Amino acid sequence: MENLEKFRNFMKSSFSTEEDEGEYELSDQQKKLPQPPLQKPYDENDKTIDLPEVTDKILVRSNILDIINQRESHRKFTDDNLSLEELSFLLWCTQGVKKVTANNYATLRTVPSGGARHPFETYLVINHIKGIKKGLYRYLPLRHKLLLILEDSTLSSQLSDIACEQTFVGDSAVTFIWSCIPYRGEWRYLDAAHKVMLLDAGHVCQNLYLACQAIDCGTCAVGAYDQKLIDKFLGLDGENEFVVYVAPVGKVSK
Repeated sequence: MENLEKFRNFMKSSFSTEEDEGEYELSDQQKKLPQPPLQKPYDENDKTIDLPEVTDKILVRSNILDIINQRESHRKFTDDNLSLEELSFLLWCTQGVKKVTANNYATLRTVPSGGARHPFETYLVINHIKGIKKGLYRYLPLRHKLLLILEDSTLSSQLSDIACEQTFVGDSAVTFIWSCIPYRGEWRYLDAAHKVMLLDAGHVCQNLYLACQAIDCGTCAVGAYDQKLIDKFLGLDGENEFVVYVAPVGKVSK
């Protein structure tokens, strides 16, 4: 019961309207410390792939009532490839940057985020994307590009094992893996940031569901995976960056 109480309390808001008469901890933002980068840095010499401009030409359906009504989780995918245009659309819908504010203070994106902190990075295990080799990639939202991390045709089967042997994860055309860099939220909100960041993850994945529905794809949000193994799989340290959500995507039978 002690653990239940602890985790229930985590679900509650850490903010308060009451003034604290005693000492309170200043956030790093209040201390005027530099904010963390809006996007995880990378080597400019690494291979990147331009993503097509997002347009409505690829939409199979655009009626929002139909899209929401038909939204469902899919665990069976066809062997059909996704096009690069479709992948570009899904990435833009889930983490696309619409505007960078003055002095690179924040990004305004296609999804909401508490304080516009946007603490997530999007990794992709690509299996069936037309014109793209199988492997591990990262989305660069500020430039709308893919960053190649590793070419490897065995990653999908490895990921299925890591996801508690959920085989449909390995059957997808592409699997979205969202990591969190918690300091992006902590810089402003200290320990009040953590619940908010997890709520933000839900906003991202719901956009993926709706975007998939618009282009005859399907997805299923996955929260069951071995934390240590999946962080190692992506080369993350598990402390300053770690995985919080997984979602395989593929074409589905009509």
